[in-house]
Amino acid sequence: MRMYLLALNPTDSVTEGFLPAAARLGLDVTVLTDQPDAHRRVYPRIEIVECDVRDFRSVVSRVSTLGRPDAVFSNSDHLQTQTALAADYFGLPGKDWRVALRTKDKAEMRRRLASAGADTVWSAEVTEDTDVTALDAPYPCVVKPREGVASEDVVRVEGPEELVARCAEIRSRRPGSALVVEEYLPGELYTLETLGDGRVRHVLGGFHTVLSPPPYFIEERLTFVAAHPEAVVTQVLAQLDALGVGFGACHTEFVVHEGRARIIEVNYRAIGDQCDLLLAHLLEIPLFEHILRTHLGERLPASLGARRDGVARLDYPCAESAGTLTAAPAAADLTVDGVRLAYRPLREVGERHEVYRTNRDFLGVVRATGTVQEDVDRAVTGFLAGQRWEIQP
Repeated sequence: MRMYLLALNPTDSVTEGFLPAAARLGLDVTVLTDQPDAHRRVYPRIEIVECDVRDFRSVVSRVSTLGRPDAVFSNSDHLQTQTALAADYFGLPGKDWRVALRTKDKAEMRRRLASAGADTVWSAEVTEDTDVTALDAPYPCVVKPREGVASEDVVRVEGPEELVARCAEIRSRRPGSALVVEEYLPGELYTLETLGDGRVRHVLGGFHTVLSPPPYFIEERLTFVAAHPEAVVTQVLAQLDALGVGFGACHTEFVVHEGRARIIEVNYRAIGDQCDLLLAHLLEIPLFEHILRTHLGERLPASLGARRDGVARLDYPCAESAGTLTAAPAAADLTVDGVRLAYRPLREVGERHEVYRTNRDFLGVVRATGTVQEDVDRAVTGFLAGQRWEIQP
């Protein structure tokens, strides 16, 4: 069986998750990407084909030339609509391209939720022709790219003058890109991880997210939540139903305030930043195989047989200044008082970077699993206290 995997940058999810799973399933994988050299360095034994993967017409043309697929798949947040359109063109199982579009487009997501009566959030789409000074925005509010990801260029704004300045600042980095201004939703931030085949939907659990101080929204720590309160899950699933989400993996971010759950954004793919790798290990399920099987048209089992007694935490040490990384810990795998801890660097020593105020500031990731939360917390805190990252201007 042949699968075409659409990708932008090489990711841990693909390297350690989907490609090994595809091999176990006996799939012949071809990676379509607009960055072939970067992928060839990481996946030297996989067929890499250059393609403008952001254009579904190029994807269809390239796949037609290479040979009929059994599956077209991507875990990239930016490529879900293109992947869905290509799968539909070839008559293959996949996400509804309309749903992929409305979850990626944050303005359309708000409109859809409001029209379905699922949730109403004050929101305005801002283009180059929009007079930002005329917006009757509630404050505080949040400015974000309409189709952004990883908290990039997402910022909280306290007043009209700052709103104008922030919009101009983001536009200078993203010329021609549309923005969304929406009311700030208070509450604790969580995620819900789901997996469906269009008939059955499994809730895998979620995470409680600790963010950096305002005005930015950098995810600094995620603690696994095996089961959110039933009322919260019901509210989030109802909003996902209103959007039409139900096929494959989905990572949903939401806040809970005074018992009310409200979606912040929907990433219609598996959670990233190594959280998916942790989930597969913690739940002791073949998560990546399950995801790929749905795109091959196979039904999910009624029960995944997931282990439910595990606890976990991920921490992301971040760069706080621009410069060159001159010292950093190496990758490590440890067992501390029964806690399995893994550290993976995300930036090479010698690399120079600016400060982005996004997940691109991550220097590395610590993921730890065990059965007692206090032990996991102690192991992560102790490990981080013993490490150092040095950045020279």
